[in-house]
Amino acid sequence: MNNRKQDGGRTPNPMGSNNGQKPKKNWIVYAIYAVILMSLGYMLLNQDGAGKPQPIKWAKLETILEKHDYSRIVVVNQEYAEVYIKSEALKTDTAYKDLLGRNMLNQQVPENGFYRYEFVTFESFEKDLEKVEERTGERIDLTPEKRTSMWREVLVIFGPFLILILFFVIMSRVSQKQMGGGGGIFGVGKSKAKVYDGKTPTNVTFKDVAGLAGAKEEVMEVVDFLKNPQKYTDLGGKIPKGVLLVGPPGTGKTLLAKAVAGEANVPFFSMSGSDFVEMFVGVGASRVRDLFDEAKKKAPCIIFIDEIDAVGRARGHAGLSNANDERENTLNQLLTEMDGFSSGTNVIVLAATNRADVLDKALLRAGRFDRQIYVELPDLEERKAIFDVHMRNLKLNEQAGDEGCVDRDFLAKQTPGFSGADIANVCNEAALCAARKGKKLIERQDFLDAIDRIVGGLEKRTKVLTEHEKRVVSYHESGHASVSWLLRWANPLIKVTIVPRGNSLGAAWYLPDERHLTTYAQMFDEMTSLMAGRAAEEVVFGEVGTGALNDMERATKMAQSMVVYYGMSPKIGNISFYDSSGQTDYGFTKPFSDKTAEVIDSEVNRIVEEAYARAKEIINSHRAQLDELAGQLYEKEVLFRDDLERIYGPRVADLEAKKALEEKAAETAQVESGEEVKEIPETNNNTEA
Repeated sequence: MNNRKQDGGRTPNPMGSNNGQKPKKNWIVYAIYAVILMSLGYMLLNQDGAGKPQPIKWAKLETILEKHDYSRIVVVNQEYAEVYIKSEALKTDTAYKDLLGRNMLNQQVPENGFYRYEFVTFESFEKDLEKVEERTGERIDLTPEKRTSMWREVLVIFGPFLILILFFVIMSRVSQKQMGGGGGIFGVGKSKAKVYDGKTPTNVTFKDVAGLAGAKEEVMEVVDFLKNPQKYTDLGGKIPKGVLLVGPPGTGKTLLAKAVAGEANVPFFSMSGSDFVEMFVGVGASRVRDLFDEAKKKAPCIIFIDEIDAVGRARGHAGLSNANDERENTLNQLLTEMDGFSSGTNVIVLAATNRADVLDKALLRAGRFDRQIYVELPDLEERKAIFDVHMRNLKLNEQAGDEGCVDRDFLAKQTPGFSGADIANVCNEAALCAARKGKKLIERQDFLDAIDRIVGGLEKRTKVLTEHEKRVVSYHESGHASVSWLLRWANPLIKVTIVPRGNSLGAAWYLPDERHLTTYAQMFDEMTSLMAGRAAEEVVFGEVGTGALNDMERATKMAQSMVVYYGMSPKIGNISFYDSSGQTDYGFTKPFSDKTAEVIDSEVNRIVEEAYARAKEIINSHRAQLDELAGQLYEKEVLFRDDLERIYGPRVADLEAKKALEEKAAETAQVESGEEVKEIPETNNNTEA
């Protein structure tokens, strides 16, 4: 790990945590505590008497009434009676003392001297008093009194408010846990960005990013600007406002951002585009404001927004409703913060997306995202470098000359079109394959098995095919292999198998050429090889099945792109209906008329049928070789490139490549010997074998 400067003068992570301290309690909680304490204090201070009144039973009360040792009787709310006793009677009357018992008299008598009698109903209490009056001949007066408990009044007045406040406090705590902090429902507008300021490193540096030489150079320039701004400002340069990383999934955009966080000596705010989206209206814009406010406090710094297309889609395409108003408000706030009236802080926005075509044009203009860095799929050398990175911690068989020796050059050639994430998956899967077989080292075959599993799926040898189905699959896969081998521009075969993998009953692996431009002839050869499996079934068995579904889907889409996008149809002409701006996502309008749609359908059908007829013609002309290949595939279940070369001979492309190398070698020899270089006439080798 590199030594980095510690940002001792700044408070780390002011948005996520509180420097390890407990968060301050909300003032509402204090208010609830205060109300409860005041109510309890009022109850204690307003109790009648210094002590709690003693309960009394009817037998003892009857004796008190007959001896007239009471001063008055108060009936409270017709619920109970308070019997006030004459203190002289308690001190002088021996019989009363014996009746009440010494235990009661030993207790402290209340200052106002009353006892409490709980009766069942007030009517029954009156009847008992009438009986005593008949025996004594004296009338017993009752004093009715209505009392209201202060505690009850407090509950009636403040109870609803306390319940409501308590409900919001509980909801806040629950929502805070569900939202991962941020103050819960009261802090829903706060940013959820993670802050890296050197004390919380990402453990990823530019050394961990293989390939991407151009992208790394541009991103490192931004990091260097933040480290040494005077180097550029002395010449009048300005810091770029934003850098947008664009590329297919798995190519290393987020990894590049992690490397920036690991290399930069400035605070790094990381956030996903979906983090701005919430169920509450206005939350997205509030989080954008809070994010940039915190970033400005720590400027110079970097804000990284992953998958920015979640909030950066083009505005004004809500369809039939205004469902995206909230997202548009969030986008408007983001546009204002990046380059608004009050801009001018050293805050760089680094964003990543694989859908740059759907982003709003205002977001991509100069002054907001000044640079767009394209992160493409790695080429041959870059794939080799990526293998080097992911093989650091693997125990490999690197013994030269051994059949199982791992060759990075070979693996890089076997993985065209793989992204960095795919290659990482291949390395991990190879380690799992070796461990499953009980090996101590990872060998070459383990990597090949991993590539096969990722591309074709897991082998399903338990899926039993009938003899007829197995023969059909053998001819189907042999048709693909034969036609792709015989055509000049089709992808050459590596391996073909009839062992079920994934959802398919057979699979074939090809090694496509790495080219940036594709011609009509190349695409038509690929379509012909796609339709060859179905053509072989019809030629051999006289009928077709459902096994060519994926082949027909791919061929149809390729023909549609040739007609609609690439202008490769003479009837449509040099017209493309492709919309690179992404403004027609909802598809309410077509860019062509109904008449043109009919022409497109007919042209797509024509191209596919021509490819199918061509595949049948090639198979019929090489029927003997097809039968031999299908027979071997039926018996062995797996065939390789050498088997096809033994049956069909070398490919036309291989012969041309060999001839080109021989001509180049001859020219080099002539130059070294000083002889005059003779021009070699060109020959047309674009023929079918």
